Amino acid sequence: MTPEDGLLIVWALWAASWIGASFWTVATIKRPELREEVLYRVLTLIGFVCLFGVYCYRGPLKLWTFPEDFQWVGVIAGAGFCLFAWWARIHLGTLWSGRVTRKVGHRVIDTGPYGLVRHPIYTGILGAAVMLAAIKGTVMALAGVVFLIAGYWIKAKFEERFLREELGPEDYDAYRRKVPLLVPFGPKMP
Repeated sequence: MTPEDGLLIVWALWAASWIGASFWTVATIKRPELREEVLYRVLTLIGFVCLFGVYCYRGPLKLWTFPEDFQWVGVIAGAGFCLFAWWARIHLGTLWSGRVTRKVGHRVIDTGPYGLVRHPIYTGILGAAVMLAAIKGTVMALAGVVFLIAGYWIKAKFEERFLREELGPEDYDAYRRKVPLLVPFGPKMP
């Protein structure tokens, strides 16, 4: 098994468990119109297609190849990022949703991974994507990461506007002043 295969297995296990847990949620009170979410959805879809869809490509668009030992470190780091996303999902509990929503009993969660970054699930997904792109070393994988960063950045900002309106600007702005968006120890209130 190659390191790339190993990280793809990690991603597959993460995705299967994530989909399986998607029914562990409470009722939705409010969600934005689907048309308001199109941009970030399209960008993330393009990102995932670029990252995963060109799996076997080894042609002239290969930018680098790291030593195998270094690639296995990337597999371990990628698995760690997936676990970070799962920690956030478990900590969020039944308030989780794949879409931007307000759930029954929704409140600002500022403990656990949500005390490190405001969007730890996105941080975990993006970190694992960066590890896979580093192992693949292709233009397409790198493009995939760029599209994913753009998509999740837009989704995070959209979600924050929605939650600020729904949960109250006082509570949400206090959280934004205290916790960075996507990168631990990063700037607090963009």
